[in-house]
Amino acid sequence: MHISKNIEIIDLALYLEKEKTLILSDLHIGYEEFLNKKGVLIPRFQLQDLIKRISNILDRVDVSKIIINGDLKHEFGTISQQEWHDTFEILDLFNSKEVILIKGNHDTIIGPIAEKKNIKIVDYYAINDIYICHGNNIPNDEDFKKSKILIIGHEHPSVSFKERKDEKYKCFLKGKWKNKVLIVLPSCNLITQGTDITKEKLLSPFLQQNLDNFEVFAVENKIYDFGKLKDII
Repeated sequence: MHISKNIEIIDLALYLEKEKTLILSDLHIGYEEFLNKKGVLIPRFQLQDLIKRISNILDRVDVSKIIINGDLKHEFGTISQQEWHDTFEILDLFNSKEVILIKGNHDTIIGPIAEKKNIKIVDYYAINDIYICHGNNIPNDEDFKKSKILIIGHEHPSVSFKERKDEKYKCFLKGKWKNKVLIVLPSCNLITQGTDITKEKLLSPFLQQNLDNFEVFAVENKIYDFGKLKDII
């Protein structure tokens, strides 16, 4: 399903058709180990499920470049054992592609992983009139100022519905930020659904605004266009 001209939703990813570029966000690899350390016992199923999910995405489109839009791993101040192993497993899926890692707020120590895989770390990535950044702060560079489309992660948006208030679904959002189109990616972390935009406090400064007219695209077995947020809540 197209969320904008030449920009297609492919499961939990965005595909820039002209550029043959795939954008993934917020994998938070190592989250299970983080929870285990906190005393929350959870099976470590995410890696194989994520490998399968990403492999299916790659099978559907012709990709020459992969952009990971921040928070590849979860731990702030260290690289856990699980992060070392699982991150390499995921990055091995992209061996024949150019991979660019946009630095997210969780990526304080990501250099050693990037160096071993020869991955470029950047603060943002601009291509044509599209500006891709994590979304935890608002940039002020010239590429940002002249862009027309913003693509962010960070928020991990999900949505619930009046009829199913206890169920959340990962979703993409499309709206405006000032005079620019704003597209928000869901998290690729498969353990949690994310922040319910209908009732939970949002984090990204880009989303500190009235979201009533934002369009909601929920991700389940396929993509569902639910129209504007104001018609859901």
